[in-house]
This record gives sequence, C-alpha cells and structure tokens, in this order.
Amino acid sequence: MRTALSIAGSDCSGGAGIQADLKTMTMQGVYAMCAITALTAQNTTGVRDIFETTPTFLKEQLDAVFEDIVPDAVKIGMVSSGEIVEAIAERLMHYSAKNIVVDPVMVATSGSSLIKTEAIRALIENLLPISTVITPNIPEGEILADMKIESKADMETAAKKIGNDYHCAVLLKGGHSLCDADDLLYQNGELIWFHGERIENPNTHGTGCTLSSAIAANLAKGFPLEIAVRRAKDYISGALAAQLDLGHGSGPMNHAFDLNSAFAKEVESYERETHF
Repeated sequence: MRTALSIAGSDCSGGAGIQADLKTMTMQGVYAMCAITALTAQNTTGVRDIFETTPTFLKEQLDAVFEDIVPDAVKIGMVSSGEIVEAIAERLMHYSAKNIVVDPVMVATSGSSLIKTEAIRALIENLLPISTVITPNIPEGEILADMKIESKADMETAAKKIGNDYHCAVLLKGGHSLCDADDLLYQNGELIWFHGERIENPNTHGTGCTLSSAIAANLAKGFPLEIAVRRAKDYISGALAAQLDLGHGSGPMNHAFDLNSAFAKEVESYERETHF
C-alpha cells in the first residue's frame, strides 16, 4: 500500500488541516500519516487561538515517521513560524523526501491569518525550492509573485514567475472571483489550464487542504503531476457537490461522499437489509 504524510496544523472542527488531509488521503486509497505543526482552536466561523508545536518535537514526529514507514509523498500545510519551516526543510532534505506538495497556507477560509510574517520568508527560502509542486490561491500567489493578479493573463505571468524563481511546479488556483474553478499548472515551462465546474456551495472550509493532499496521494500512487491534479480536482468537485451543510460559518465538505462500504451505512439502511 502506498503511503503519504501530511505535515500541517490540527483543525479541531475537522474540516481543514490534518483532519481534512487524513480523510482525503484515505479516500484516495493510500495509508495516511501526520506530523502536527500546530494545534488550532477553530470552527467554521474562525480561528480562536493557535498553539504551535516546538521545532524539536516536530522533528521527533518526522523522525518517527521516516525511520519506520517511509512516505511515498509529503503534503505540507500550515507552518506558522520560521523555525517550524526550517525544521521541516532540514528533516525532509535529510531523508531525501520525494513528491513534496506545499500548500502555502497563509489565510484561513474564514479570513483569519495563520502565519507569521517572518515565516513567509522562511517558506520561500527553505521549502519552495525542494517542492515538487506548490498550490497557492490568488492572494497567496500575489504574495509569492509580488504582483497583483486580476486576470487570466496575470495568472499565467504570476505562475511563470513563481515557478522560475523557486524552481518548482506551480498550481495557481482560481476562485476569489477570478476564473471561478479554473486552475493553472505551470510545469517544465508549460502552462496547462484545468477548467472546472463551479459548484454553488458556500461551505468551502478546507478546500485548499483537501486539494493539495489529494494531489500528494495521487503522486504517491505514481500518477504524473498533471493527472494527479486532474484526479484531485475531480475528487474535490464530488466533495463539494455532496452539499454537506454543517456549522454556522463556511462549513466543511463531505470528504467521504464516495464511501460505499457496508460499515458506512446508516442504521435505517442496516435495519432494512438485515431485518434486525
């Protein structure tokens, strides 16, 4: 069985972060593991507090994983400080980690900031150069490319700039009132547009986490990047189309929309089939 590791923050409400990653990777058919960078007290309405893991303890988590079950892919999400970023980069290079997907999480869906200013520079200097692909949204792309992104042409310019500056593939995600569900991949000097169906659903908590972890899981299974992205987008479309509606804010998606196991049945279905 292929394996994947998520290095990210914990979302106690279950819609984003480590929790979303583990659900997503499992639904892609890979064995999912995690190393927690921070604990967050958050729900669908916002982030209340962040308790950061120490760099030393994070390294212990990474050593425990790599020394026993070597991951076929690594997804990196919330990294709130420069010290955490440096610890991750040092350990991943030590173990020659492969298929590294970085979701440069800077702002939560609710609008709450999730990263310190100094961590952005550390992310750029330490993590992006060792990444297979990074998955910024429009606001994150503007920070990384140091330019405004207001059109498809701007997206193409920004993706090229980020990819060429940091020597990695870039999946620049649309949305934020620009290109709706269309995403742009820049890889090996080539631009590839992924045209997605816009799904009317206000509950988008954890979409970035879900997409990046689905890409990592598909890379772990051996799919080339372009196909891994396409499969990940199809998965997230299904999760959004399931129209799960939980919480009082921007709620989570149904990561298990395609779960058809007998163990997933509701009690009413079980009663009808077994007559217990």
